[in-house]
Amino acid sequence: MEVGIEDCLHIEFEYNKSKYHLKDVIVGKIYFLLVRIKIKHMEVNIIKRETTGTGPSVYHGNETIAKYEIMDGAPVKGESIPIRLFLAGYELTPTMRDINKKFSVRYYLNLVLIDEEERRYFKQQEITLWRKGDIVRRSMSQQASIAAQRFEGSKDKRASVKEDNS
Repeated sequence: MEVGIEDCLHIEFEYNKSKYHLKDVIVGKIYFLLVRIKIKHMEVNIIKRETTGTGPSVYHGNETIAKYEIMDGAPVKGESIPIRLFLAGYELTPTMRDINKKFSVRYYLNLVLIDEEERRYFKQQEITLWRKGDIVRRSMSQQASIAAQRFEGSKDKRASVKEDNS
């Protein structure tokens, strides 16, 4: 993710991936390539955006899940700041996109810079959160195949028991 104001500020925000498990850790770095404005502080937010409804009755709800101040004071060109955000401490749900074209839940990493005159500069990047399924779901044909193998195995066992008794 790149944040920039022409001839004043250029920042690169690198993070390790765009899809995270709900108990994962977001690891990244912020690089200052050009700094010509007086930045007071910088923060990273995780924002949850829910959308419900269709057409003119669409409702958008935003909630800030986490807010971390990652820098206080003015950075210099060439400086880098490491980032490590642990997701396990928050009540998160998996990302859901356009369920029945009426509902979605999306998450964003939001990088916010505030200068000495309280102006806010920000850049958002969507991330995907996922949860590992508790139950392995199999198709009906796979279930039928497994049941047939178990049945064949039980017939073989019964035949060997009869031979032993005779």
